[in-house]
Amino acid sequence: MSDTRLSDPVEQPESELDEDDRLKHDFVRAVLDAVEADDTDEVRDLVEPLHPADIADLIELTPGDQRRALIAAIGDQIDGEVISELNDWVREELIDSLSPHQVASFAAELDTDDAVAIIEDMEEADQRAVLRALDPDDRAAIEEALSYPEESAGRLMQRELIAVPEHWTVGDVLDYLRGSEELQTDFWEIFVVDPGHRPVGTCHLSWILRTPRVVSIGDVMKREQTLIPVDLDQEEVALRFQKYALISAAVVDSSGRLVGMITVDDVVHIISEEAGEDILRLSGAGEGDINEPLPSTIRTRMTWLLINLGTAILAATVIAFFSGTIAKLVALSALMTIVSGMGGNAATQTMAVTVRALATNQLTTSNTWRMILREWWISIANGIALGFLMALGCQLYYHDTALSLILFAAMIINSINAGLSGVLIPIGLDRLRIDPAITSTVFVTTMTDCMGFFALLGLATLFNVH
Repeated sequence: MSDTRLSDPVEQPESELDEDDRLKHDFVRAVLDAVEADDTDEVRDLVEPLHPADIADLIELTPGDQRRALIAAIGDQIDGEVISELNDWVREELIDSLSPHQVASFAAELDTDDAVAIIEDMEEADQRAVLRALDPDDRAAIEEALSYPEESAGRLMQRELIAVPEHWTVGDVLDYLRGSEELQTDFWEIFVVDPGHRPVGTCHLSWILRTPRVVSIGDVMKREQTLIPVDLDQEEVALRFQKYALISAAVVDSSGRLVGMITVDDVVHIISEEAGEDILRLSGAGEGDINEPLPSTIRTRMTWLLINLGTAILAATVIAFFSGTIAKLVALSALMTIVSGMGGNAATQTMAVTVRALATNQLTTSNTWRMILREWWISIANGIALGFLMALGCQLYYHDTALSLILFAAMIINSINAGLSGVLIPIGLDRLRIDPAITSTVFVTTMTDCMGFFALLGLATLFNVH
């Protein structure tokens, strides 16, 4: 497979992109008008200057009922790189319209990781048909990648890399690079391996170019390197790249043999993808993709809304338990929504910080208690400050000192509850190997609603406020 991922970007004509490097509405409209007019030449002329990533954006921006016509008009301008840049849902739709031989030809143009991204979501029968249409070497590489767990380093890595033995000189390496036509064309780092093909160091291309030919590559290379296990989760891969400021890293199998490499452009995509997933999981919105089919979106959102309905009923039960107290003092019905709402907002802040800290490995067993104490003091300070403001407002409006003091106490209690819930629930779920980004919101919201209602109404009942 040829390497297209690291090729130089094509400079776009200014008229087609706005200041944020997005396709302008007028340009998209012009392309779609040409598609509707069945003016294939005009469509091709408009699309021809675009970078593959912008062609992918154009296809995604095209309404579903016009997408097939656009694809038909620019058929030979769509290559493997365009397909690799497409949104998953749109790519799946496009691939379904192609023959196995066409998919195979696109996959053969790409690095293994991009080819795997195209093939991995296909039906098993379609996968086999595409793999049969590939060259034996490409097929073997992709089949090996598909054997690794999803979202692992094995799926993410490229097999196309430069590896040389430690006993070579700089001159040997240069001759090898110049004389081997089948080597990848875009790279900046060379891996040095021992006779067992285990990586022992790395060497930047710039170091080789500035070193005399007679010097051993072992004297030029850097022996310290970060090795990525082939089964490591892609989120952990991204964290290692971020922590050690890596540009690329060797991927090794269970025996320590070099089997591939991961480059920073792959990791940038993963960081963006994982961050987006965590945000959407916190809201229960599923994948949150505007190209996702409606039935799938409805099912995902409905599931979480039904769970939230159950927790809302639980909170309503708490209110019903104190219905007599509310009947005596109608002001409680207005104030309890403020107490629970402020608790929910405070808990959301804490939960977001905690989930992020867990996702980025900032929060570990060594600093868990420090994090809990930190949120404890923050919640107390916020509770006192906001409780005082609310109590002051209550006193000025209702002229009821007892009610104002109860509101002050309830705000502090629910603020502390919100802070501790926002940190303890995600940590607890993480310890149970449950993704806190998916389930924290339901539990935290329930805790703040129930405790907010219980604190205010319970104190009012206890002190018999009228």
